[in-house]
Amino acid sequence: MSDLSVNEPDDRPLMPSLMKGLQCRCPNCGEGRLLHSYLKVVDHCPECGEDYTPQRADDGPAYLTILVVGHVVIFFLTTMWEYMRPSPLTLAVSMCALATVVALLVLPRFKGMIVAWQWAKRMHGFK
Repeated sequence: MSDLSVNEPDDRPLMPSLMKGLQCRCPNCGEGRLLHSYLKVVDHCPECGEDYTPQRADDGPAYLTILVVGHVVIFFLTTMWEYMRPSPLTLAVSMCALATVVALLVLPRFKGMIVAWQWAKRMHGFK
């Protein structure tokens, strides 16, 4: 009688995969690009041929981006207000610019990280 509850060994280390994903690189080989445009995931790694069609990042990268951007903006908002006391217009413009720049920088990296997480945990049909 076979035991169906036995999981196959996890031979994909999570942390190295996440670090490669944060660099927008293939979590398998670390060489190929994971994204072919700003947020479009490649179908296959150009270096090792790993299939990325099963990935389902969906809204995860946006949620993480909002979380990080909110914390960064609140930190700088309170720091500027406490030490500089700029005019409300200066504060609003600088915080909008900061939020835009941080969001544009971290969103593709979080998408790469989530795809790498799914790959490492063999989620959504990754083999």
